[in-house]
Amino acid sequence: MSSKYEKVKSYYERGLWDISRVRNAVVKSWITPAEFEEITGNVYEG
Repeated sequence: MSSKYEKVKSYYERGLWDISRVRNAVVKSWITPAEFEEITGNVYEG
């Protein structure tokens, strides 16, 4: 699990971040594409 996974997941689940911010976390290597899919339920399309 990536070091910032829990933070990103929490922000998304609390409505503080939308899906585009979570996608940007993948771009910044904060989370992996697989973790993006776990958090959002959507397939990551880079």
